[in-house]
Amino acid sequence: MNRREALESIRENVDNENLIKHMLATEAIMHALAGRLGGNELEWGLAGLLHDIDVELTEGDMSSHGKLGADLARDLGASEAIADAILCHNERHGIAPETPMEKALFCADPLTGLITAAVLVRPDKKIANLEASSVRKRFKEKSFAAGASREQIARCADIGLDLDEFIAIGLEAMKKVAPQLGL
Repeated sequence: MNRREALESIRENVDNENLIKHMLATEAIMHALAGRLGGNELEWGLAGLLHDIDVELTEGDMSSHGKLGADLARDLGASEAIADAILCHNERHGIAPETPMEKALFCADPLTGLITAAVLVRPDKKIANLEASSVRKRFKEKSFAAGASREQIARCADIGLDLDEFIAIGLEAMKKVAPQLGL
């Protein structure tokens, strides 16, 4: 499997452009985390890119989300490591993330929402001038981007990163793909 094939499958299975942007943002963060943590950048990026491929197919059924995604990834030729990361990013399955890639995907997934929300409240709605310290302040506001699980994001400690460093890595990664994200 390669990135082009993954994107083609996403386009076939996902209509919601904001969901696709979330997947692209997660890919960017996972790629950056792999570089920082010594992981396989392509593999980690693909896990981030494909992690929500099944959201629309499962119609929001969280008991199925991730299971179907892992199967779709396998069908595309993804490694078991990618499929396992996709499966365990959904806490509803009760499978704790164990590998560095699984742990990274688990905490990177909600970070994209927090960063995107922090961009969208800016007057210019552009990520270029957003600073990590601003995202960190928003992290403390429980009602801001309430769907972005602070507990899940804080699990960045499980991959050896403190919260400030994790946010900075995620923000810089998303800045690199800002045109694709519309930010």
